[in-house]
Formats: sequence, structure tokens, C-alpha cells
Amino acid sequence: MGLGFDAYEPTPVSGLPDDVSAIAAGHYHSLAVTSLGHLWAWGRNSEAQLGRGSPSPRESWNEPRRVEGLYEVRVRVAFASGVISSAIGDDGSLWVWGKSKRGQLGLGKDITDAVLPTRVTALLDQEIVKVSLGWGHALALTRDGKLFGWGYYADGRLGTIGKALEASPLDSIADKITSTIKDSNSMFEAAEKLVLQAIEKEDDMPIIWEPTLIEDMHDVDVADIACGLDHSLILCSNGTLLSGGSNAYGQLGREKSDLGLHPVDIQLRPISIASGLGHSLAICEHLPLEATKQEPSVVTWGWNQNSQLGREGQENVPMVVRSLDGEKPIFVSGGRVHSIAVTTKKEVWSWGCGRNGRLGLGSSANEFEPMLVESLEGFQVLGAVAGLDHNLVLVAE
Repeated sequence: MGLGFDAYEPTPVSGLPDDVSAIAAGHYHSLAVTSLGHLWAWGRNSEAQLGRGSPSPRESWNEPRRVEGLYEVRVRVAFASGVISSAIGDDGSLWVWGKSKRGQLGLGKDITDAVLPTRVTALLDQEIVKVSLGWGHALALTRDGKLFGWGYYADGRLGTIGKALEASPLDSIADKITSTIKDSNSMFEAAEKLVLQAIEKEDDMPIIWEPTLIEDMHDVDVADIACGLDHSLILCSNGTLLSGGSNAYGQLGREKSDLGLHPVDIQLRPISIASGLGHSLAICEHLPLEATKQEPSVVTWGWNQNSQLGREGQENVPMVVRSLDGEKPIFVSGGRVHSIAVTTKKEVWSWGCGRNGRLGLGSSANEFEPMLVESLEGFQVLGAVAGLDHNLVLVAE
């Protein structure tokens, strides 16, 4: 079963089949796909994100169980957010379940919950290969490089999608809140009032209820996607990296603060991307002119309150994590305030906030730069993903 307690080092999850081939981590729940295409889930189930149909007692949530409603679907891969889960069948079909008032299910106008997996009919004629889920928005990538988006579209996190771009109520007053607090310590109450007023305005949220082709990407092949809490990263096949959405923490990685999707100010060539809650990560190739540096590097930017960038320097500018020089990263993932990377040596490195043992290093200490997860030495790591405050690592037996 799932642990039900804090684990300070990687600990086996019991109760799963021995042929797990893919993993996914939501904010507080986990998913595992087997070689037979069966999907298992455990963790938080307050929004029905475990796909168990009828209500289940809270004490059973940490027990891995097979997701109901997908018995006739051979699942290839799964993805999760805080409040919903999704699965892609081997035929490219997209299935979703959970609850989201921000349209993240993509099942149609005003449909905010699905207790069991439900197929996204708006994408019936598309072969989906990847989905990325933010706080209330979602992106889906097709086999032929088309990009669809849906959900909460404020701040241009879905680019131009047939609607006028507008700032979210919270982001539109961000500067005003900051200046109010700086003016006087006695103004905290006034700043709090501004936030509450902005939240009330979100009752009339800008939402796209069904997957819609993102117009900005009409003539561009998309290679990879990643959604943070309220921002999006889109990697084009030509190596251009675009960002859109909130830039409250510098997570867009660009000086241009215009709403919508615009190029990230990055000097290297990204080959894969990931996002934490408010920070962004990329594995990048160095340009041919940099003859002394041929191995890929991890590049980070954005929120760095707990050193989740793994480096010093300007936070809103994409910069290389130098302490990983000499390693060959093949995968990165970000949580709330921590990050992890997997290398060609089949090793896992982690950095950032260590609270509750989320770095897997045996303590709650923060790490300002990547540290090797030594307790995984001897295992062949096949993959690793970061949830909000936890990680899943898939290893070969």
C-alpha cells in the first residue's frame, strides 16, 4: 500500500503489480501504468481523482487500486494535476476524471466533475501523445505536432485561443499589492483585502470548456509541453521555446511581459522541458560554437524561495545549473519547491526544499544545489517524477 507517513528516503510502494512501466504524480496522489496497460492510483481522493467510482473511506486512499472504468482501455501513459487525473490509451484516446470548476476536464460547458474516467469527445479524431495539467488549464499534444488547450485561459497561458487575452484578477493587481505592502507594515490588511476582492472576481472566470486548437501554433510543430501552476511552456520542433501565463516569479524566463505566448530568453537549445509550481526547467544542448561543452545541461528559472533552481544568479533569467556539469541529464521534473533530475548513469539528483523528506536524502534539510540520492545507488532508475511535495521513482528489478 501507499505509505501514509513521511518517507525521508525512497521506500518501496507495496500492493502494485510487478510490471509497472510508467508513473505519474499529481499534487497529492500517484498513478502507475503496467505493461498490460492497467492503471493504478493511490493518494488524495477528495476530488475523485483516484477513479474509484463510489466513495471510499479515507483510510483506504493510500492503498493502490486499479482505476475503474478503464478495464477495456489499454493505457499507455497517465498524467495528473491537483484535482484531476488523465490517461492516454494506446489508440491516442484521452480520458479524464476528478473535479475542477475551471474547466480542466475538457468535457464540455459547465461540466466540473467526472467520478469515473470519461473520454474527451472533442478530441475523438486526434491521436494524443502527451497531456500537461496546470492549476486550472491543460495542454494536449498530438502525434502530428498539433497543440490543443482548454480550461482557465487568463494571462495568455493558452495563447490565442479564440478569445481576447486578459490578465487574471490576481495577476492584474500584483504590482499594486506589492507596493501597498512596501509602503507600510500597517498596510498588510489593505493588501489582503485586494487579494480577496480579486478572488471574488474569479467567479466569472475566463474558461474554454473543451479542447481547442491553439491558434498561435497553427503552422508550427510542437515537440514538448509543460504546465506550471499558472504558466505554460511550449517547445517547438525547431528548438524555439515559448512561454505564457503568469510571470509573478519570473517563471516565463523573458523580459517581454506581454500576455500570450512569446519566446523565452534562452541562449541554449532546449530538447525537453518541465515545470514546477512556479519555476521552469529545461534540458538544453549547447550551441556548436561552444566546442568545450558538448554534454546537455539543466537550465532553470523562476521561483527560488527554497533553492529549487539549484543555482545562484538572476532568477528570472534561464541559467545553467553548474553543479551538474559532468553529468548527462535525460529527464527533469519540478514540484512545489523542489526539483529532481535523472542522468544517463540511471541516477537521481534532487535539490531545493527538503521538508518532509521530499528530496529523498534522509533529512528535512534544504539543498542549495543538486545532491545525489545515494540510497538509490545499485538500482537502475527508469524514470522519476515530482508531485507537489513527493516523488515517484521507477526502478528495474
